[in-house]
Amino acid sequence: MTTTVQSDSRTGKVVLVTGASSGIGEATARLLAAAGHRVVLGARRADRLAAVAEKIRADGGTAGHHELDVTDLESVRAFVGAARESYGRVDVLVNNAGVMPVALLEALKVDEWNRMIDVNIRGVLHGIAAVLPVMREQGAGHIVNVASVAGHRVDPTAAVYCATKFAVRAISEGLRQESRDLRVTVVSPGLTSSELTDGISDLGMRAVAEDMMAIAIPAAAIGEAIVYAVNQPAEVDVNEIVVRPTAQS
Repeated sequence: MTTTVQSDSRTGKVVLVTGASSGIGEATARLLAAAGHRVVLGARRADRLAAVAEKIRADGGTAGHHELDVTDLESVRAFVGAARESYGRVDVLVNNAGVMPVALLEALKVDEWNRMIDVNIRGVLHGIAAVLPVMREQGAGHIVNVASVAGHRVDPTAAVYCATKFAVRAISEGLRQESRDLRVTVVSPGLTSSELTDGISDLGMRAVAEDMMAIAIPAAAIGEAIVYAVNQPAEVDVNEIVVRPTAQS
């Protein structure tokens, strides 16, 4: 695993973004960098990640990247450690990595259930485990967990996915209540342009999901919400934001 950084004299926050090679993660990293923050991008697709970081730097931002598998705690710790080594601190973690291989429960796609649990729940917990000691030592920090409107309602074909996103909200609320010097934000996107539907193995379900995406909002809309939460003063904790297309029921 490699880290590439470009430092400058800006005093923006050091923000780590998981799942940053595409979709909401990429859009969020770009917007945070444009707002003057120093971003460190993490994802499994190293080549794609490097290209995103290079584009941010070409646009005048400060960005590093580090190959990351959120299902592996040591990988997440290495990601956080590399960011801290480069910038001296970690101000914000955006736990964005997620998968959504929806299907009817009766299809018994147990491997896909486990994958959603590993990425969507364990990945968030691994991120918290890796940054919490650092933020406690600093006396400040901010964890942004990307959930979903699926964490507010349950739909057929999405029972397990919804369960994972309900869990993200529960974990976030528990962390918020336990914290006095740490900010915790949950951002719940509705239908958003991303690569999530690519992971649906059931072709019929994928077609339905892709039809629904006709009303999807751009990933940048979610990124803007995250930037808003990050940019608030230290004493202001934006706990939850739901962002969905106007046309979504």
